[in-house]
This record gives sequence, C-alpha cells and structure tokens, in this order.
Amino acid sequence: MRQPLSDLPDRGYVFRTGWKLATSDIDHRLLARLDGVARYIQEVGAEHLIDAGYAEIHPHWIVQRTVIDVIEPIEWPSDITFRRWCSGISLRWCSMRVRLDGSDGGRIETEAFWINVNKDTLTPSLMADGFFNRLATTTEIHRIKWREWLPGPAESTDSAATEIPFALRYTDGDLFEHVNNTVYWHGVHEVLAHAPDLFEPPYRAIVEYRKPITLDESVTIRSVTRDDALHIWFCVDDDVRAAALVCKL
Repeated sequence: MRQPLSDLPDRGYVFRTGWKLATSDIDHRLLARLDGVARYIQEVGAEHLIDAGYAEIHPHWIVQRTVIDVIEPIEWPSDITFRRWCSGISLRWCSMRVRLDGSDGGRIETEAFWINVNKDTLTPSLMADGFFNRLATTTEIHRIKWREWLPGPAESTDSAATEIPFALRYTDGDLFEHVNNTVYWHGVHEVLAHAPDLFEPPYRAIVEYRKPITLDESVTIRSVTRDDALHIWFCVDDDVRAAALVCKL
C-alpha cells in the first residue's frame, strides 16, 4: 500500500495539458483538495482520450482504485501542468499515472486503475488494438491484474470505529446513475478534518471502489486509526461499497 509509484518515462506516449488551480478546489489553507485532484485527473483522462483519437470508440471508463500522493502541496494561485501516461495495461483495463506540477512549486503524484466498459452491459470491454499499442509504449507491464489493497472493517476494531452519515446530492450522480468516483473524496476530507496530522506531506490517500452507490441509498462512513493509518469505509447498512486509507509516506 506504500510502494512508490512509477517514474515519469523518458519515452513513449505521455500526454501533457494544463490549467489554473481553481478557487473552488482549494481548502482554507489555499491548498489543492483531494476531491479537486480527483476531478482534475478525471478531466485530464477525458482530454487524453480525445488527443489519442479514441474518445468515441472508448468513451466509458470506470475507476477501480485511485491513489493520490501529496509530495508537496500545490498552493493557490498556481498553474498546474499535468502529464498522463500508462504504467501497466491489459486487454480490458489499465493503470494510468497523472503527475501534477504547480508553477510556483508543489507536486502531486497519482495513479488510477481504469476499466474500459460497455455502457449497456457495464461489463469490461476489449480495447482497440491501436489504443492498446499506443498506451503500451510507456510500460513493459502488459498483463496487469486487479487485486484489492485495502482491508475491510475487522470485527475487533468495529467497537473503536466512528460513524458519520454521508449525505448524497442529485448532482453527485454520473452517467451510469451511480455516485461519481470524485464524490467519495468529499467523505475522505470529512474524516480527515478530525486527523489534521495526516495532512502533513508527504502522505498518501487511496480510495478503492467495490460496489456502486446509487443516489437513493443511505450511506454512512466508518473510520478507525490503525497501524499509523486512517482507515475509512463507505457503507450502505453493513455492505462496504468503498474503502479508503490515508497514511504517511
């Protein structure tokens, strides 16, 4: 869970774009928030598909896990340069790295496990050969497999866990009528507000998405500090729909 992310490659297809850090995506310290970073890497991914020429062929992706490493916070005002490349790939999914560099300092490293899906069946779908081959130019890992990193709640820690409600809004939905992946990071911030020491860089934050949440469901967030890390679970009744973790690097 704390292994370093891959380095920026010196060859292959690395997509680059950039824009200003928005005031709507900063906290009270003027630093880029985690939910803002999650939205940015989602938008960079959309631009990357257009740049590669596959936005119409592969428009639908579901993220299975997002890792955000805040090496040095990016502070407002700042322009952000984004670089996105593939760090591992298989026929139906891939791991995509995005590096964020602030114009006045700050660096955030991210990696997300993305699954190419058929919109009607919501099942994994094969990538086009041309798209696969272009992404594969930045990695020698061409047969990645999914495995969960984060544990579920342990019975021994259930009594020590805190629980808060997590209200959903109509605008939290995505085109699949599920809660958008970026929304979970609002919940991470709600819990982190009570553990400010973990906000000191460098730190890592992870969200793993297990089952979709729909807008008509009642969600609670359970959390506990264990093994010098903050563990978080998004639950509908006793069903864990997503797990998160924040730890020092």
